[in-house]
Amino acid sequence: MDSIYHTLRKSNPASARILVRKVLEKNNGNVSKTARILGISRATVRRARDGELNDLSRRPKNIRKKIDCSLEKLIVEEAKSTGYRYRLLSYYLKNKYSIEISENTIKKVLKRNRVRKKKIRTLNKNRRHLYDYEHLTPFSHLQIDTKHILDETSLPKSVYRHIEKYDLPKYEWNAIDVKTRMRFTAYSHTLSASFGFAFILFVVLWLKLHNVRGKINIRLDNGSEFASSSRRKLDEYNEFFSKLNVELKPIPPGAKHLQAIVENSHRKDDESFFSIHPERCRNDAEFLLKAQQWQDTWNTARPHYGIDMNGLTPFEKLKSTKAMISENIVRFPTLLLEDIIRVAGYPYEWLSKFVNLYIFSRGGKYVWTIYQNRYFLFSCSKRQSVL
Repeated sequence: MDSIYHTLRKSNPASARILVRKVLEKNNGNVSKTARILGISRATVRRARDGELNDLSRRPKNIRKKIDCSLEKLIVEEAKSTGYRYRLLSYYLKNKYSIEISENTIKKVLKRNRVRKKKIRTLNKNRRHLYDYEHLTPFSHLQIDTKHILDETSLPKSVYRHIEKYDLPKYEWNAIDVKTRMRFTAYSHTLSASFGFAFILFVVLWLKLHNVRGKINIRLDNGSEFASSSRRKLDEYNEFFSKLNVELKPIPPGAKHLQAIVENSHRKDDESFFSIHPERCRNDAEFLLKAQQWQDTWNTARPHYGIDMNGLTPFEKLKSTKAMISENIVRFPTLLLEDIIRVAGYPYEWLSKFVNLYIFSRGGKYVWTIYQNRYFLFSCSKRQSVL
């Protein structure tokens, strides 16, 4: 059982030492008697008599490895402005300022300055992930969305005016794989359902041609460019894509959090690409070249720190899964959708004429050899010549 002194010291050390001094004074300075009354040692009585009322600081006088004050201030400011925690903040500082600081150092700085982590409050106080990331297979779940590039709130004014002046693409089309975070992008000057259908079909055919044989679930928003505003058209799309073992799943109205992965990529696009590179382009060809370089950087060079990524690039994550998917899948060409429509016509037309759906509808157990691939290409070319 704690004595009166120890109980009081837990809440107010100064009051506890004042108590010792008063009892000591009543006992005419008898240290031993005071110690017996309060249930403490004689050394404690002497410290209370001769020392300060408040506790002395336990901070060491000299810290050999203390981080510089200006650098600590920079870490705190960037943490508050970006909302990043120690792992992502370490990569962010290295990428932006060429400063290498360990994750543990940043963690201590944030703790010392009481920079709190943003809490996501839920009804049952638990967080549930959108997917079972550990058991997902590559390219079994995709998220597709469009981004309006001309956004005054995210672009510098000079970049905004430059895009308008040289009539650069206004819309970005994104498809991101949930498992690997690999992305496939295209651009256009306008939005339309034809472009939406062409983009989805182009991505699906690219995946199928690189040995993605399982079912592909594609999550969409409720934009008119994906026919989500028309239930009849969405049913028609799903009936068509079912032949390729693909299902389109629009999110409920107001449930943007279900598109969190592709929505978060828009912020990275603004910070690392759209705020810098469009100003160096004067036509669509130069813009698409820069966009291709940005997509390649995203897929092969930029580490990701999302759930189950552990700092790997999408290409490294794909290889770590040991999936029998061609590594050339990462070389997706960044194109202008107007060019695809202009050269190949509308998707329904060229698909029905030149593509044999049988090769894509066979999934899983069937593996095509080199000879069969050549025969298929020969048969397709012969059919085209007849048409």
